[in-house]
Amino acid sequence: MRIAIAGARGRMGRMLIEAVLEAPDMQLAAALDRKGSPVLGQDAGAFLGRATGVHLTDDLDALAQADCLIDFTRPEPSLAHLQACARHGVKVVLGTTGFDAAGHAAIEAAAGKTAIVFAPNMSVGVNATLKLLDLAARLLASGYDVEVFESHHRNKIDAPSGTALMMGQTVAKAWGKSLPEVATWARHGDTGIRETGKIGFSSARGGDIVGEHTVFFCGTGERIEITHRSSSRATYAQGSLRAARFLADRQTGLYNMQDVLN
Repeated sequence: MRIAIAGARGRMGRMLIEAVLEAPDMQLAAALDRKGSPVLGQDAGAFLGRATGVHLTDDLDALAQADCLIDFTRPEPSLAHLQACARHGVKVVLGTTGFDAAGHAAIEAAAGKTAIVFAPNMSVGVNATLKLLDLAARLLASGYDVEVFESHHRNKIDAPSGTALMMGQTVAKAWGKSLPEVATWARHGDTGIRETGKIGFSSARGGDIVGEHTVFFCGTGERIEITHRSSSRATYAQGSLRAARFLADRQTGLYNMQDVLN
């Protein structure tokens, strides 16, 4: 597969480029960076000391050279990339978080024109954790309070994380509810006693934390904790390549990592 990488000079972009270059069934076809970036025109493999023949560009028409784009950038550029991919018939693995309702609607619309895997977290381990949370939420639906705690590096701009939201959605769905019905996003001052049947969210930002998520099921006399910790972005990169392979024989549709992992 010919793969394009968005945000190619970011930490995740570099990890993705390295993963693609090491994959025997993939070829780096394009590397996008933001307009005005001082590194435009440089070889995409320069940070590895490798010449790939693919140069960093802000020209979205470069996507026409690819079979699939992998994008872990921000909502605004991701939506522009998505439109270009739909125009050129390029498939998309989308790991960007922080979309509003209009952004989600745009993703669904683009899925009518090209195939998309959209998941706030591409880690195989995180998606296995979601399965565990679904089971726990069903078994512990009564008598337990649920809290979701997440930590990320200081440069992450959205909170709660997309993964934390997925975890909350998994629990809410197991309860037969939607997340907005049961979520508590913030506590400050005289909050009163905790409401039963709610899911609380807490976020921490600092240093270079790749990503840590814990869901607490707090009962009387006991507490169950289900935790996933990422120590390297390599897990996201490998999950992204797995998602791209999943899209190889699909033309349209919106999928998630549960679909990829079957």
